[in-house]
Amino acid sequence: MYNNFQDYLTQEIQGIKDAGLYKNERIITTPQSAAIKVQGDIEVLNFCANNYLGLADSKVLVEAAKKALDARGYGMSSVRFICGTQDLHKELEAKIARFFGTEDAILYAACFDANGGVFEPLLSEQDAIISDALNHASIIDGVRLCKAQRFRYANADMEDLEKQLIAAKDCRFRLICTDGVFSMDGNVAPVDKIYALAQKYNAMVMVDESHSAGVVGRTGRGTTELYNLAGQVEIITGTLGKAFGGAVGGFTTGKKEIIEMLRQRSRPYLFSNSIPPMIAASGIAMFDLIDKTNELQDKLHSNTEYFVAKMKAAGFDIKPTQSAICAVMLYDAKLSQDFASKLQDEGIYVTGFYYPVVPKGQARIRVQVSAAHTVEHLDKCVNAFTKIGNQLGVLK
Repeated sequence: MYNNFQDYLTQEIQGIKDAGLYKNERIITTPQSAAIKVQGDIEVLNFCANNYLGLADSKVLVEAAKKALDARGYGMSSVRFICGTQDLHKELEAKIARFFGTEDAILYAACFDANGGVFEPLLSEQDAIISDALNHASIIDGVRLCKAQRFRYANADMEDLEKQLIAAKDCRFRLICTDGVFSMDGNVAPVDKIYALAQKYNAMVMVDESHSAGVVGRTGRGTTELYNLAGQVEIITGTLGKAFGGAVGGFTTGKKEIIEMLRQRSRPYLFSNSIPPMIAASGIAMFDLIDKTNELQDKLHSNTEYFVAKMKAAGFDIKPTQSAICAVMLYDAKLSQDFASKLQDEGIYVTGFYYPVVPKGQARIRVQVSAAHTVEHLDKCVNAFTKIGNQLGVLK
């Protein structure tokens, strides 16, 4: 049997390559930072990490992990309800809830697990999930695991959302779910308007803050801070793997009864090992750090505004953004790969995104700005984009 299947896979892989959609993994040989080295000991500036606050190589977080490694060991070898819960896990959950102004929080191995495990324990075929069309794949997969009726509205389109709420009016419970920041475009969901419609039609709201936590809002507390809704949204999911240190670990935070039910029935929580103690300790140190000062968030916001203005002035087609994500639209898959490759030759490390990660004909380079970038880094990136843009005929 495998001989036939092998032939099939070989043809499919070749088809991906022929279409210019094959994804190559480039090797980094240093810690994640604004400046990194890739294979061949070549130094480049990194503009494609989710390292929004520049904490991935933070000495404070590294030291916290080292201390926890000595004091609490390497791993838990257990799920939470058997013997996988340390004091560090409970302390981190309390820090997360306090940060977002919510009642409780629950940890997962990743936000993919948080989103995969949030719907099925809470909703049934009597209920409705109303989901933004551009929600992350983890939300889509989580919805698929749930028996609730499914409704979808066009990205950030409140008129369409209202239509879907009316269509779902006979369902017992209704849950609107949205990304806080849509990762491919960088736009922020209009959570204030979503919440108003939820109030009007007696629905609940879930926001995935993975790309907005640490970034959006004056102190980086995400869309609920931006729209003055702290503690009002029923469910927030997020990750420790982006702005919050860039390692692993996800979470769900919100109303205490929801979190309690997830502890009892959420399958990724019940059947996956708890996160390592050193990750929990670093997470605690991270929240302590950003509670003390807004320096990193202020630097990130300043850097993003500077970079976007410079790129627009250079003539690039930039998606409207309210986050640290700057989508440089190129529209052609092969062009996005060629552009990214030439940028690496100029010392700028970015990645071209194309189908199936984004819709066909919407290929782009997603630039992600960090608080770790200096103005000199940003200028070098803009200059390199401009040079390659002229070479490849992107700039007229």
